[in-house]
Amino acid sequence: MLTWLQRNTLTFPPLEKAMRDPNGLLAAGGDLSADRLIQAYRHGCFPWFSEGQPILWWSPDPRTVLFPDELHVSRSLNKLLRQQRYQVTFDRDFVAVIRACAAPREYADGTWITQEMQHAYIELHKRGYAHSVEVWDDGALVGGLYGLAMGQLFFGESMFSRADNASKYGFATLVRHLKDSGFVLIDCQMPTDHLHSLGARAIPRSEFAGYLARHLDQPGRATWVC
Repeated sequence: MLTWLQRNTLTFPPLEKAMRDPNGLLAAGGDLSADRLIQAYRHGCFPWFSEGQPILWWSPDPRTVLFPDELHVSRSLNKLLRQQRYQVTFDRDFVAVIRACAAPREYADGTWITQEMQHAYIELHKRGYAHSVEVWDDGALVGGLYGLAMGQLFFGESMFSRADNASKYGFATLVRHLKDSGFVLIDCQMPTDHLHSLGARAIPRSEFAGYLARHLDQPGRATWVC
């Protein structure tokens, strides 16, 4: 039976109680306060719902992740990186990135990054948890992504691209930065062809929970400056 969260508690049910169909649905309700979101990521779940739905919390099994050493860079992307085709910054314009990620896309109806969701992650950015990657082409924002950094783990949320390979360019730059900063895993949540092309793969939820236990409270060394 699906657990409904109350606003007066930040407690989530054990991950093992997540549904098999739909895969990973753990709970519903609650709110998108910064404190609840932080607790959700620490617990191993994340919010994902459409406009008009209640807040839904997910912990799929298996979990899609990317280990920094397993980043796959295609020949075409590697050529762009060598040429320094784009300029990449961190945390220069978080609001612009999340708004771009929330914009309508040709292959999807609507967006799960609602106004409420945007406000919630902007608050997490103000608190130093959420970070953005911006990809620029001659001063124009052409790609980017955002997510949360906690301990030695990065939780990716969404990315966008307005130019060829722009989001992959930003992601590859981020992964290399995180690797150099001692991060051990990037949570990609759900599988997509885009992520698999970059080296993401599935691991059991229990294994993912082990990474949370070992690395959430280890000091991260990443710097988030332009």
